[in-house]
Amino acid sequence: MPKKDKWNISFESVKFSLLLILVFYGIAFWRYSATGKIFFIYNFVYIGTALALGGFLSNALPKKHILWGRRISQFLIGIYMMGYLGFILHENMQIEGFFFYLFAGVFAAATLHYFIAKIVGPVILNRGWCGWACWTAMVLDFLPWKKPPGRIKNLGIIRYIHFFLSLGLASYFWFIVGTRDNLMIGFYWFAIGNLAYYLIAFILAYTLKDNRAFCKYICPIPPLQKILSPYALLKMSIDTDKCNDCQLCEKNCPMGINLLRYKNEGKRILSTECIICSTCANVCPKEAIKMTMKFDKGERKEYLRYR
Repeated sequence: MPKKDKWNISFESVKFSLLLILVFYGIAFWRYSATGKIFFIYNFVYIGTALALGGFLSNALPKKHILWGRRISQFLIGIYMMGYLGFILHENMQIEGFFFYLFAGVFAAATLHYFIAKIVGPVILNRGWCGWACWTAMVLDFLPWKKPPGRIKNLGIIRYIHFFLSLGLASYFWFIVGTRDNLMIGFYWFAIGNLAYYLIAFILAYTLKDNRAFCKYICPIPPLQKILSPYALLKMSIDTDKCNDCQLCEKNCPMGINLLRYKNEGKRILSTECIICSTCANVCPKEAIKMTMKFDKGERKEYLRYR
């Protein structure tokens, strides 16, 4: 963690970024060698570089500016995914688009994106997509309600209803209506879906005074991520020797996680709601919180703060 008023340029500040570059560049050249498509080179090199840059800045910037590391990654990846892949290349990056391509047997950008970022990827990077790359959260994180008063119990079930509704609607349009020869419907679904997502997200944020209310209660992606995220190598960890139980981490956690209960049990943050946003680490006055990489045997414990 950098000092308050100085840059921190060291191996410690770049090692995680180097790991990201190794992983994403490796995927890029693996897919290129398998398909011969140059798209995979610039796609994964771009995403890996954007993540690595954000990760480096989050470790290296003076503490008062440290938030901009993650914001830069969110912006670079969000604009690329939504703007370039979605509105220029007409890829449907919504979950319905993933189902459409899956039914069609098309190994498109959306298919690969979901496989790496949201299905298998959480084994390594946990729910880092939600914290560092989501184009919906890219905008939501600029809203003023950054310290939610707590979660609303059982409302998260809507995410699962949304997931199965999306699967059901995609199945209906594909197998019954018969859109299998016209993937363009996926693009229109993407455009209208994103408009609806932002509208619902803004209303929820304002009503519940919670920037991430959409993520907690409506977004259909967590049901996919939460399958393998308990096995994630990357998790946040609290140093019991440094922590003074000031609770700033919990009060600032955008996902409403009871972080100190994990610390008191001598465990890393095992909640599948953690999005690895590092907000807890950024506000900790004792520099007691950091990302760590190890295997936790898939243990799942949900300690959450409720209203």
